[in-house]
Amino acid sequence: MLLIDGEEKVGVIPTEEAITRAQEKGLDLVEVSPLADPPVCKVMDFKNYLYNEKKKGKKQKRAQKQIETKTIRLSIRTDIHDLEVKAKKARKFLEGRNIVKVVVLFRGREMAHGDLGFVKMKQFYEMLQDIANIEQEAKRQGYQMTMILNPK
Repeated sequence: MLLIDGEEKVGVIPTEEAITRAQEKGLDLVEVSPLADPPVCKVMDFKNYLYNEKKKGKKQKRAQKQIETKTIRLSIRTDIHDLEVKAKKARKFLEGRNIVKVVVLFRGREMAHGDLGFVKMKQFYEMLQDIANIEQEAKRQGYQMTMILNPK
């Protein structure tokens, strides 16, 4: 077997000799590449190696971006300039690879004018159609109407 001791290659030696070298140093003999000819073994502290691998895995998991759902609230009385400001904010969310949930709230007598809610949703989507796809069409649920947008 080919033995690697630390960072230096020792060479091809019998298995028993490799085991005794590892035991003399108080370390473990780990088979790194069993399919190679001859098999490659390394003298190392295996518990420390496992600890470092677990630490690397946690660090990579922390670095991953979790997809979030951001909510933008509108009303049928929201004016065009305010709609543009909210569309600009939604654009930032979509560029950050987040899902945007657009909600139009109805109050009092506005409940009778559901068609105006659909118009607001359509206006809002037209401002973002270059960067967003509709995941869920606008639908009414009680006193609110929702639409979900995904980044392209």
